Amino acid sequence: MPTYAYKGRNRLNEMVAGEKAAANQEELRALLRREQIVMTQASEKGREISIPKLGAKKKVGAKELAIFTRQFSVMIDAGLPLVQCIDILAQQQNNPFFKDVLFQVRQQVEEGSTLSDSLAKHPKVFDALYTHMVEAGETGGVLDLILQRLATLIEKVVKLKRSIVSASIYPAAVIFVAIAAVAIIMIVVIPQFEQIFLGLLGPGEALPLPTRIVMAMSGFLAGWGGFGLLVGLISTAVGIKFYYKTPKGRWNIDSLLLKTPIFGSILRKVAVARFARILSTLLSSGVPILQSLEITAKTAGNIVIEDAILKVRAGVERGESFVEPLKATDVFPHMVGQMIGVGEQTGALDAMLGKIADFYEDEVDSAIADLLALIEPVLIAFLGVTIGSIVISMYLPLFSLIGKLAGGAK
Repeated sequence: MPTYAYKGRNRLNEMVAGEKAAANQEELRALLRREQIVMTQASEKGREISIPKLGAKKKVGAKELAIFTRQFSVMIDAGLPLVQCIDILAQQQNNPFFKDVLFQVRQQVEEGSTLSDSLAKHPKVFDALYTHMVEAGETGGVLDLILQRLATLIEKVVKLKRSIVSASIYPAAVIFVAIAAVAIIMIVVIPQFEQIFLGLLGPGEALPLPTRIVMAMSGFLAGWGGFGLLVGLISTAVGIKFYYKTPKGRWNIDSLLLKTPIFGSILRKVAVARFARILSTLLSSGVPILQSLEITAKTAGNIVIEDAILKVRAGVERGESFVEPLKATDVFPHMVGQMIGVGEQTGALDAMLGKIADFYEDEVDSAIADLLALIEPVLIAFLGVTIGSIVISMYLPLFSLIGKLAGGAK
């Protein structure tokens, strides 16, 4: 479909100009008339060769999406026309990919599609959760309220992810520094000591056992052994990645992660918080419970949790209460089942799920803080023992040499 550059006058008799895609000038004139613009001039833009920019983003971050959704809700609440809202928000985007997607959404809405249908054509940006909530908002005439809830939901999910990432940065940095320090010592420093020690040894003399062990490890890492170890680690990581893409591999790895001491408990709390927050938002927005459970399962992030939610959905579809199939999964904590049961009986399931989400989000923050408090001394102790052991093993021959020199002096 060609793009036209046009000029015209709006209802205030002001000159306006812009670009719009249309099949021909008659369709362009009709589209502008809907926006109360009288076209005075139009010319088809020539086809341009687009050269992809290196490093250009082909995705939209959760933070960008949250800001867009929040601004969108404010503009809808202020009474601005839908097409004008999308056009204004598209023009102010710094992400070229997101800007292009929004212009396409605007065009599809202008052509008569609903907003939810237009968003659904771009699943890489707007997932099923987003489009179904927008559809519920359009149907109920409360699009601004739904967008506010969506923005809050995305912000809370981003906050949850940021907490986990922040908790992993410090341990990862310490481990990286420890590995780098040990590698430099073993590959660069130890061989220098080895040459000195071997030159000082007399006939029939041997270095202390700890020193010989460290030198053997240094020779292994400095030679082909270190390269082989690096290749092995990379191959293992790639193998695990491909294995995780298979249904059996994903199930086994996700199950193992949930059973891991300390970390498994945190991952389970994160999954419960995410489940409760998303389901609460969907139900309070008017999305049917079966559809809400299906969407929530797809956004679980863990195949074990996803399977448990789908089993709950199957139970509800059979006419069972919400809480019974939930307890039968043995995935969610007992307290969650009790609170959901109370919410179901009182008719306030969405509100109860919101309280569960608040509770477990606080639990995640507390668990991460406790984990950091535990990891810090453990990592420091590990680093001290590792480097200290290497240093002591290198000093043992010096102690023997000093002892011999002192004996010879007497």
